[in-house]
Amino acid sequence: MSRAALVVIDVQESFRQRPIWAHASHPDIVGQVNRLVAYARGRGDLVVWVLHAEPGTGGVFDPAGGHVRLIDGLAPADGEPTLVKTSHNAFTTTNLQQVLTLAGIREVTVCGIRTEQCVETTTRVGCDLGYEMTFVTDATVTFPTPHRSMPETATLAEMLADPRTLSAEDMIARTEYALAGRFATVRTVAEVTGAVPAGV
Repeated sequence: MSRAALVVIDVQESFRQRPIWAHASHPDIVGQVNRLVAYARGRGDLVVWVLHAEPGTGGVFDPAGGHVRLIDGLAPADGEPTLVKTSHNAFTTTNLQQVLTLAGIREVTVCGIRTEQCVETTTRVGCDLGYEMTFVTDATVTFPTPHRSMPETATLAEMLADPRTLSAEDMIARTEYALAGRFATVRTVAEVTGAVPAGV
C-alpha cells in the first residue's frame, strides 16, 4: 500500500433523484471517477468511498428510501472501506482520519458531489489535519446555485431564470480559486492520471 489515498465523496443515487440533476456540471461523473479509481488501484493507493445520509428525514438522503448507494457503474473492491457521513465534510462524522492514519496515508486526492460543499469542505478539513490534498476539479459535480435572497419555495424554473443565480461553472471556478495554493493542488483527471502533464 502506498502513502496516498483517493476519497470518493457522495457519488450516490440520491442526487440523481433531484430535478436539478439535469443541470449537473459533469454528468459523466461515473466515468471520471472510474478513471481515478483505476489509476489509484494500479498504484496500490487506498480507495475510500463515502456516502451521505440523513436518516429519518424522508428525503432522497434518507437510507430508508434506497437512494443512499453508489451510482450504477461504481463499485468498491474487496477491502475498500465505505463510510457513511451525516455532515458535509467526510471527516467529522466518520472514522476517515483513523482509516487514513492506520494506512499511513499522507496524500489525499478527493472527488465527488458537490464541488463547493462536501468535496470542498473535506479538502479544507483534510488540509487542516496535515494531509497533502489534491482536488480533482473535473471529477466533481455541482449545480446552479440561487442567490441567498431566493425563497425556499421558489421553483427550479424560477431559480434558473433569476440572473443572480450562479451557474455550475461559476461555482466550480470560485471553488478552484478558494482552494488552489491554500488548501489543495487543483488538478484535472488527465493531469492526475498522467494523460497530460500538469498545467498544460
